[in-house]
Amino acid sequence: MFRFHFAAAFSVLLLAGSLAAEEKNQPMKFGMVIHGGAGTIERRNMTAANEEAHRAGLEQALRAGYDVLKKGGSSLDAVEAAIRVLEDNPLFNAGKGAVFTHEGTNELDSSIMDGRTLKAGAVAGLQHVRNPISLARLVMEKSPHVMLDGEGAEAFAKKMGIPFVDQKYFYTEDRWQELQKKKSSPGALSDKHGTVGAVALDQAGNLAAGTSTGGMTNKEFGRIGDSPIIGAGTYASNRTCAVSCTGDGEFFIREVVAYDVSALMDYKGVPVQEAAQTVIDKVGKLGGTGGLIAIDKQGNFAMPFNSSGMYRGTIDAAGKISVEIYR
Repeated sequence: MFRFHFAAAFSVLLLAGSLAAEEKNQPMKFGMVIHGGAGTIERRNMTAANEEAHRAGLEQALRAGYDVLKKGGSSLDAVEAAIRVLEDNPLFNAGKGAVFTHEGTNELDSSIMDGRTLKAGAVAGLQHVRNPISLARLVMEKSPHVMLDGEGAEAFAKKMGIPFVDQKYFYTEDRWQELQKKKSSPGALSDKHGTVGAVALDQAGNLAAGTSTGGMTNKEFGRIGDSPIIGAGTYASNRTCAVSCTGDGEFFIREVVAYDVSALMDYKGVPVQEAAQTVIDKVGKLGGTGGLIAIDKQGNFAMPFNSSGMYRGTIDAAGKISVEIYR
């Protein structure tokens, strides 16, 4: 009997230690959390060089955001800066690394939200804008609207003086081959590269969140996922937290994931880590996979996911970086 109780107690201690190590969650005076997508990301399928490249890309984005925050810049500026770096990196499914539609084009979506004012901007179906996150911010700040899509969004971009790029800019051979594989085997599972996103807390205590994506490989009919939808893929409020999501967008829309995290905190006083995990568990029960990042107004953060991996990282007020990929 003694041996049974000792083994059980030891298992509990191991589990608690494992969870604590995984979170590495100490409140930040100011800082940032980012993700580069969640899905079928397993160590056995990743070369050392590819893993190192992904880690370097995440670190570069974190440093771009941190450079803004440490100088007293806004969380909005930090989120935009970090996401632009990821959009320019062909390893991630946003901007330059966007996946291809069924027609062989690239259609990009993005959104951003200011936790201080609850203002938000979003764009969908872009084909010629290099950095969708910056256009989403212009929609928020320079228009009376929240979301613009397709030709209208690009007409607004031209009005704002955003330089256009040819569709060839978004071409990467790996993404093109993914499309060919998906077309030849429609029922085959494809590697999910998700989205990119960032959440930040600045020195003034303001929160912001942003998300950007190229969508799903082989998507048809102008499909739009959760990334540009405020409340589903992105949400921020100084009352609670800032959230950015990645995964099976249809499920995140149906569960209104980003806002649901905030609502649990706002209405029930649930801590950000518990709220985030609760919502991801709901997505899983519905049949969806993915994850989210969140940071609250005290600098506590969460990075739960139910897939085999999620590219993710944090940087705190001291500039200390932590980057993780696998479960």
